[in-house]
Amino acid sequence: MTDFVKTTLANRTGIITLDRPRTLNSLSLDMIRALTDVLLAWRDDAGIDAVVLRSSTDKALCAGGDIRYFYDVGTLPTTGGSASLEDFFTEEYRLNYLIHFYPKPYVALMDGVVMGGGLGISEAGPDTGLRVVTDGTKMAMPEVNIGLFPDVGGSYFLARAPGKLGYYLGLTGLNIRAADALYAGLADTFVPQAQMAALTALIETTPGARLRAAITQFAAPFAGDAGPATLLTERASIDRHFGASSVEAIIASLALDPGEFAQKALAAMKKRSPLLLRVTFELLQRGATMDLADCLRLERILVRRNFEHGEVLEGIRALVIDKDNLPKWNPPTLAQVTDAMVAQFFASPWPVRAHPLRDL
Repeated sequence: MTDFVKTTLANRTGIITLDRPRTLNSLSLDMIRALTDVLLAWRDDAGIDAVVLRSSTDKALCAGGDIRYFYDVGTLPTTGGSASLEDFFTEEYRLNYLIHFYPKPYVALMDGVVMGGGLGISEAGPDTGLRVVTDGTKMAMPEVNIGLFPDVGGSYFLARAPGKLGYYLGLTGLNIRAADALYAGLADTFVPQAQMAALTALIETTPGARLRAAITQFAAPFAGDAGPATLLTERASIDRHFGASSVEAIIASLALDPGEFAQKALAAMKKRSPLLLRVTFELLQRGATMDLADCLRLERILVRRNFEHGEVLEGIRALVIDKDNLPKWNPPTLAQVTDAMVAQFFASPWPVRAHPLRDL
C-alpha cells in the first residue's frame, strides 16, 4: 500500500481507508495501483467475505483524480510525461471496471465530498455494491467545469439515471446532496453523519458474510431522514429542458424558464467548455446503448483526444493553477463548435486490437 491507501482486516471484512486528507483524497496513479492490487488480492482470498471503502476524514471520501497532476504531467514536453498520463486513465478505468463487477459485497461510505473519480471507485454493481451517503455528502460529476467530460463510467451510470437526470448532472456539473443521490440512483442507503462512528463499530464487529444486510438494517430507521430531493421536485422541469435534442436546444429551453432552478443550470452551462458540452451530450447518448466495458473504452478514446486538444489543461489552469476562473475555451462559443470537431473526439487513435482496454 501507499501512504495514502491503508488496509485493515476485521471479521473477514477487508477495510480500505483513503488517507490523503489535504487533497480530499484525490487519486494519484500510485493510489489507483494500490487499490487495484488490494482488490485483486482480496477478490481471490477465501478469508475475505466483504470489502469496505472509507476515508480517514469526514470532509471527503474522494474528490476525484489529482487534476494538478494532470496539468503538471499533461504540459510536459517529454514522452515520459504523456506515458504517465496514459497509464493513469487506463489503470483508473480498469479499476472502475473491477469494482463494478466485484464478486464480493463492496460497501462505499460516501461521506463528505464524492466527485468524479470518487464516484468511479464507489459505483459497484447492484448485486454486490452498497453505497452509503450521509447528510455530509456532496456529490457531483463536475468534469465539464474543467473542460473534461463525465468519465470513470459516467457515460454508463449517468445515461441510466431516471429520465434526463444524467444529462442534467453531466452537462451542468452541479453538486447534489444525499437525497438527490438516492433519487438519481447514485446511492443506496442513508446514514446520518452523527451515526458514522456507530456504523464503523458495526462494520468492525460484524462478520463479513452478514455485513451488507447488517448495514442495511442499521440504516433502515434513517430512511426518511435524508430530506427532500430537489431532483424529484424539479424532475418535470429537468426532463423537459434536458430532453431537448441538442445542447443548443437545452440552453434555449432553459433561457425561456425564469425559475431559479433553470436559471442556475443555465448559468452553469454558460461557464462550461462549449466543445465539451457537445462531446458530453453525444457521449451520454451513446452510453445509453452500450455496456460498461464499451463505455469505458469510449471514454478512454475521449481522454486521449481531450488532452491532445488541450481543453482540459486550460480548464485546470483557470481553476487551480492561475486561479483566475477565466478559461479561454477553444472554440469560445457554442456556435463555433462544428460536428467535425465533436466527431474527432470519438475517433479512436488505436486500432481495435491495440486499444488499451481491449480485454475488458
